[in-house]
Amino acid sequence: MSVCHWDLHKRKRTGGKKRPWRKKRKYELGSFPTETVLGPEEVRKVERRRGGNLKVRLVKAKRASVADPETGETKTVEILRVVKNPANVDYNRRGVITKGTIIETPLGRAMVTSRPGQDGVVNAVLLRE
Repeated sequence: MSVCHWDLHKRKRTGGKKRPWRKKRKYELGSFPTETVLGPEEVRKVERRRGGNLKVRLVKAKRASVADPETGETKTVEILRVVKNPANVDYNRRGVITKGTIIETPLGRAMVTSRPGQDGVVNAVLLRE
């Protein structure tokens, strides 16, 4: 089943149905989300995207690049555990890492600032406690 990001499945402002006037296009193609979890690092390269680009998806992560806002230093450290994911209660229970997730590292708690399922890397910023 393909995911499609187009406007033809919606209704008109009046409430009437929109009739599809053409077929789906390649550039309207979407994809299912990659739910990054803790584990031995596993990267998946996705086929060609718009503009000939390739997407790198992070399926499993064990390290994160954590920046300290006070000193300006960035260190690559191990992720100990997923503390909280405010994006989704189910993600919180399963330990899925998305943007905004709070993770535990040897340096302290950090908030993920990148999108691992889209960027292929976990970047985070240390939180003040």
